[in-house]
Amino acid sequence: MFLYQVSFSYYYNMNKLETLQYYFGHEKFREQQEEVIDAILNHQDLLMILPTGGGKSLCYQLPSLLMSGVTVVISPLLALMHDQVLALQENGIPSAMLSSMQTLEETREIEQQLRSNQIKLLYVAPERLMNDYFLTFLLELNINFFVVDEAHCVSEWGHEFREHYRMLSQLKISFPSSTIAAFTATATELVREDILSNLKLKNPKVVTGSLFRNNLTINAQHRQSDGRKQLVEFLKEHQNEAGIIYAFSRKQTESLANYLKTQGYKAEAYHAGLKTEIKNSLFADFVSDNLDIVVATIAFGMGIDKSNIRFVVHMNLPKTLENYYQEIGRAGRDGLQATTLLLFSTADILQQKSFIEALPDSPYKENAFEKINTISRFANSESCRHQQIATYFHDTIEACKIVCDNCLYPDKDIIKITQDAQKLLSTIYRTKQSFGLHYVIDILRGSKEQRILSNTHNELSVYGIGANYSKAQWLTIADKLLELGAIGIGEYKVYHLLERGVTILKGQEEVSIRAKRLIIQKAKAKKKVNYFDDYEVETFDKLKELRKSIASENKIPPYIVFSDKTLKELSNIMPSNKEEMLDVHGIGEVKFERYGQAFLELIKEIENA
Repeated sequence: MFLYQVSFSYYYNMNKLETLQYYFGHEKFREQQEEVIDAILNHQDLLMILPTGGGKSLCYQLPSLLMSGVTVVISPLLALMHDQVLALQENGIPSAMLSSMQTLEETREIEQQLRSNQIKLLYVAPERLMNDYFLTFLLELNINFFVVDEAHCVSEWGHEFREHYRMLSQLKISFPSSTIAAFTATATELVREDILSNLKLKNPKVVTGSLFRNNLTINAQHRQSDGRKQLVEFLKEHQNEAGIIYAFSRKQTESLANYLKTQGYKAEAYHAGLKTEIKNSLFADFVSDNLDIVVATIAFGMGIDKSNIRFVVHMNLPKTLENYYQEIGRAGRDGLQATTLLLFSTADILQQKSFIEALPDSPYKENAFEKINTISRFANSESCRHQQIATYFHDTIEACKIVCDNCLYPDKDIIKITQDAQKLLSTIYRTKQSFGLHYVIDILRGSKEQRILSNTHNELSVYGIGANYSKAQWLTIADKLLELGAIGIGEYKVYHLLERGVTILKGQEEVSIRAKRLIIQKAKAKKKVNYFDDYEVETFDKLKELRKSIASENKIPPYIVFSDKTLKELSNIMPSNKEEMLDVHGIGEVKFERYGQAFLELIKEIENA
């Protein structure tokens, strides 16, 4: 690997602004960059939370140039490391990465350059840090500080948890005197505390940038049918522009990419099932502007450095608000205007919840349910979307006014539901704020369920006063009250009134909602949902053949081995190990021990075919 040979003494004779100008071409720092740089130069541990495109990389690259020694950057993706090393080398900064992609000869050459103090920034994956040889090698070097990039991967409460990131807690044990600087674009309060605790940061400085992206317009719509007409209408405003479209399954990415080609767009599908050389080629074409649209599963885009992505579309509801914010953050990194579109349906929510339901009971399962409820409320909401995202991450901003659909079109089909809201709030209050939402709604609708009769809640004045609405409509009204902060959810999913709820109940504040939310809910309340409209048909058929063979050999019906639902989920998820397979509906320890390995081997064959 070619390295620029630059005299290190030249770095040290420059101040921060001179270094910024010389190597990065900027005349001044962005907000909070200098604060973080100063903390690193003072050898202080820190965590920086700054949206994608906010300039996090410079916060550790620049101080490395002003310090003796090498900076070790831990990053989760090879493609991201490769791009950053190339960018640094283009800026005249000697940098390198060590990965499994390199030959033994290349690795030894880089190691020698590190020993000779010829490299300023070394990028490695977290897995390498768990290697005893590599840890011993690092102890030979003069390391100025460690960087943990994409630090949210550390947290088990986060949306992209990675086991090897969790093991980075060993850094402070192996290098107790070294500074650690952690960076991420998103972190809830729970994730933030988990990062600080796991990495064992000492008296860390925590710097949080504003989450408001004023160049990013956010739109969300209820998906009509498969959403293709809505998508094409959206793309009319983005002819010959670069964008990412996220889809739920591999089959959906391929089908949608082929459809877009028939409509005249330069689009290709990208998913984990493609051969490595095809994925690399697609990535290179997209980055080099030879390809406009990538239709992808979430396997594409994390940490992508392409700055001119003008739009991001989600064809289905993401699992979490963290996922969503990370993914839309890939648009408009150059600071120019970019647009996002989220298409969603009730079926998306039910599908996600069905996956969670199959998980073993644990705090993480409850957390997963709460996260899908949060993204559902966000999608259905009528208040400023930027403000909702900021609130979720404990940031405070004013309503955006012009860069989200709810602020751009605030008065569309609005109806008053103050009295209905009061009915719901009153029922929560009269049941002593001690029950779940479904039970409260059953009282409102006059249900004769035995539990209600046993508790004599059929004698309450609110019993049956909400029979004019379906259960789904009442759930929508409850979501609206959750959005407003009028009600909260406590332990065991018990609902209670908050201060704003009391204000509404007393008639001191009006409540409004978009009429279409109630109409849509009512129309879909009794619709039968097929959870598996999208699945890998060819893979599913091969899994069925294996199931039939195992069943025949054991002289049992095929459905005793695994149900069709399990096979369809296997065909979508394509697990690669026992842990992932145990997350699939219908597969427990016993069934895995009996049949799991055979299915894993077949899935591996399909992946490698």
